[in-house]
Amino acid sequence: MLSKTKIVCILLTVLVAASVFAGGRKDDGTVTLKVFYYLEATAPNAIADANLWFSTFEKNHPGVKIERENLFDEPFHDKLRAYAAAGELPDVMYVWPSGRSDYLHDQKLLKDLTPFVNRDNIRGNYLPLTMDPSQQQAGYLAMIPQGITTTHAFFINTEVLDACGLQPAKTYAELKAQVPVLRAKGYETIIIPAQSDWVMQSCLFSMLAGRFCGAGWEQKILSGQAKFTDPDFVAALDFVRQLYTDGVIQRSAVGMDYGEGPGAFATNKSAYYIDGDWRVGAFLTDSDTGQALISPAKQEKIKIGVFPTIEGAKLNSSSSVILGVGYAISSAIPAGSAKEAAAWELVKWMTGKEVSELRTERGGTPTPSRTDLNFAAMKLEPMQKAIGNLGNEFTTATVVIDGVFASEVYLPINTGLIEIAMGTRTPQQVAADVQRAYDTWKAR
Repeated sequence: MLSKTKIVCILLTVLVAASVFAGGRKDDGTVTLKVFYYLEATAPNAIADANLWFSTFEKNHPGVKIERENLFDEPFHDKLRAYAAAGELPDVMYVWPSGRSDYLHDQKLLKDLTPFVNRDNIRGNYLPLTMDPSQQQAGYLAMIPQGITTTHAFFINTEVLDACGLQPAKTYAELKAQVPVLRAKGYETIIIPAQSDWVMQSCLFSMLAGRFCGAGWEQKILSGQAKFTDPDFVAALDFVRQLYTDGVIQRSAVGMDYGEGPGAFATNKSAYYIDGDWRVGAFLTDSDTGQALISPAKQEKIKIGVFPTIEGAKLNSSSSVILGVGYAISSAIPAGSAKEAAAWELVKWMTGKEVSELRTERGGTPTPSRTDLNFAAMKLEPMQKAIGNLGNEFTTATVVIDGVFASEVYLPINTGLIEIAMGTRTPQQVAADVQRAYDTWKAR
């Protein structure tokens, strides 16, 4: 039998635990949410906007306190993987529908948000594709996307082209012919900041794989009807080698940090720039400083489309498209708890009408998932209008590689693209590496 002293100690411990943290609620009634947020601090409006969104939420929900951690690019992904491995995921996190967040989906570490969406009757406020659970690796609605993302956008600086007496290239042959003309004037042809290995795969090669292998090529591999070592996929890899050999892209691209790309293009270092549609936000006017990387007047000289026609490709007039990033809730939060309710309110707010309109106006979301936004009332700069029209610049959407294949498969592609750039591996060798990785993954 327990002594009176021991019983009292146990009761005190239980009472303290219950009063300090009952389903995420502290003894003063406050629910604390740990939020892991993806923030590029140097992007125009990024810090001010994030502070506004989260502070407004706290103001409108006085019983909720947000503890936010901000990181960007690889440090973000490394830290989130570490949290997952330690079983210490944040309550609300910025995630991808697959690809970079595949481990979160595969391990079912994210809550299914379908019951919340249905309960609040908000499905109709979003594009149907963004509410389709089959588009997310978990197989259920694990996150609410902010929008739809075109991972390949071809930025064209007509000011540089005009200075060289050139017009935007319509075919690869024309693009290749422009290299010596541009070089003679001190310009690069295409800039792509490919030091981070995901950039070349996501922003260029996914589109190239679609063009050389055709629409639905990934399904043929997944169903066993095709292999990465087949001629079409090898030809796509070989085209990357050709881009470097022809001088269309300099080998120094693999040494350019992702953050350096917009500045180089904005200062007329090249005629063309390759990135994702989201990157348009880097060029816009900062509301705090009134300064823009490319002024609205100069933005009139920038066109945005897709890579020129490639002779011999199965498909042209295409780009790589995927659901955009969004917000998810940790499955570790107790169902029915105050913390779960607060977390859902935050996700709903961050993908709601007010935040979506502001993100769109500030360049953060080129193609928002919401269907109830008033675009006519937004103040959009020329490059925002150009990126908003990007969907009309191509006829076929193909997949993003890290959106349909597991990390064990796409990582050898990422590193292989850099090895091809450096000349340390051939397209055939990279294709063989990827196929071996795929076979191992599939067998497991």
